[in-house]
Amino acid sequence: MKENKFKIWLVISVLLIATMACSFVGIVEQIEPGETIDELVEEPNENDEVDQVTSPIVVANDILLQDVLVDLYESVSPGVVSIQVYAGVGSGIGSGFVIDEEGHIVTNYHVVQRAEEVEVHFPSGLKVYGEVIGEDLDSDLAVIKVDVDPEYLYPLPLADSDQVRVGQTVVAIGNPFGLSGTMTVGIVSARGRTLESIRQTETGAFFSAGDLIQTDATINPGNSGGPLLNLNGEVVGINRALQTGGITQTGGPINTGIGFAISSNILQLVLPTLKAGESYNYPYLGLSSLPSLTLTQAEFLELTQATGAYIVDLVPGGPSDQAGLQAGDRPTPIAGLFAGGDLIIAVDDVEVLEFSELLSYMLLNKQPGEEMIISVLRDGEALEFAVILGERPTN
Repeated sequence: MKENKFKIWLVISVLLIATMACSFVGIVEQIEPGETIDELVEEPNENDEVDQVTSPIVVANDILLQDVLVDLYESVSPGVVSIQVYAGVGSGIGSGFVIDEEGHIVTNYHVVQRAEEVEVHFPSGLKVYGEVIGEDLDSDLAVIKVDVDPEYLYPLPLADSDQVRVGQTVVAIGNPFGLSGTMTVGIVSARGRTLESIRQTETGAFFSAGDLIQTDATINPGNSGGPLLNLNGEVVGINRALQTGGITQTGGPINTGIGFAISSNILQLVLPTLKAGESYNYPYLGLSSLPSLTLTQAEFLELTQATGAYIVDLVPGGPSDQAGLQAGDRPTPIAGLFAGGDLIIAVDDVEVLEFSELLSYMLLNKQPGEEMIISVLRDGEALEFAVILGERPTN
């Protein structure tokens, strides 16, 4: 009976552990392909005796994370390229990936910015010159065209980045410090982050880039433009930047383990336009907001809640100004913080807890000329405004 109970316990354990096998690296016994759990368990014997359980858990080798990562790298790395850029002021390196069999390569705009000559190096050893045909300073994306036989091109599929979840395992592949084909592993640390755009406003400030994915997968100089992939080998983001914590004694950046990638859904929005050699027009509200609110700020602003996007400035004559939205104008004990502005709490009935959520919603769901309903709190009163979105102005 002991052995009988042990085997039943073993079957249950295998079924439970199989759902979490990507978190385990040890293995004692392998389940062969095509072999079922039931085939591995003998019929119970009434005379079996129970022994003390001391054997390690059995985990199927074909679902271990290490094997998934090996297969992933072998399948997608042929589609990841290294990019060498030459300009009058010097040279630079970056990464990119093949997006189709027509020879289009996706990378960051800042990789090819001011490039006079671009080389694309494939893992196979093939090296060709490329032409930058599309640039988007708002999202920091660019498209390079290469003249290569389709048999040498391995396009990477794009995932729906809205389905990405915090905690999900992701992989970055690229050319950090010129070390081509480097793979690092991490998780999705957060979604919906914002960074400054590369494009400036008429006043010299920078527009905001939204819907970025934060990851702790190691990203270093040279990784820019390379893919951030899920375990299905689909691109969920394009690696853009890392947050540094100062510089080393040799002058290099100190990597904090915080990296940012442009979401694949932003890429899918702008890609057709960039491939056509045109500029993508982003929707424009014409306002500035606090990224988030503290309880102290909410108190000084006389707000009834500390969530939402608080308007600190409006572009005169811009879409939000024309719709009747209001920025703060009454001084508070906090320098530079003015009370009396509208607190945006929802857009199109979608709740807004902070500015990044408003920005991501607008970028992914709206086009210039479309209407967006903005719900605000003004002096404690709930109001709604219909804003006709404009186009981001160019300098």
